[in-house]
Amino acid sequence: MKVLRINASDTYEIRNQMLRPGLPIESCHFERDEEEQTFHLGAFVDNKLVSVASFYFEKNGTFDDPYQYRLRGMATLPDHQKKGLSRELLKMAFPIIKQNMCSLLWCNAREKATGFYQTVGFEKIGEEFDIQDIGPHYLMFKRV
Repeated sequence: MKVLRINASDTYEIRNQMLRPGLPIESCHFERDEEEQTFHLGAFVDNKLVSVASFYFEKNGTFDDPYQYRLRGMATLPDHQKKGLSRELLKMAFPIIKQNMCSLLWCNAREKATGFYQTVGFEKIGEEFDIQDIGPHYLMFKRV
């Protein structure tokens, strides 16, 4: 397995399959995908992209930190889940985030993924909320 920086468009197929099934692939292009400080990481197994995550220089007003990154669109293909790939994506992302003078990473975590995020040091803040057509989420954050 290796983790590499990838283009936004490289994430769309996995985002579509895992996060937006049944929706057009265009729904997997997220606002800010192409911004200069945005970066995307992919985990490859046998030279096949199997896990993705995107990181956006984006402030959430809940936090006082002036510079923040947002994690969005983390997804792993079914045959490769629970093998530590998402953990490796985050491990590579943390130093990049720090290089950009940020010390906070936040995300809107799906309720069913909160356990994973807690195992890598994220904390829940606030109450559960619903994102239309996607389901229950929690705001989570990690100091890096």
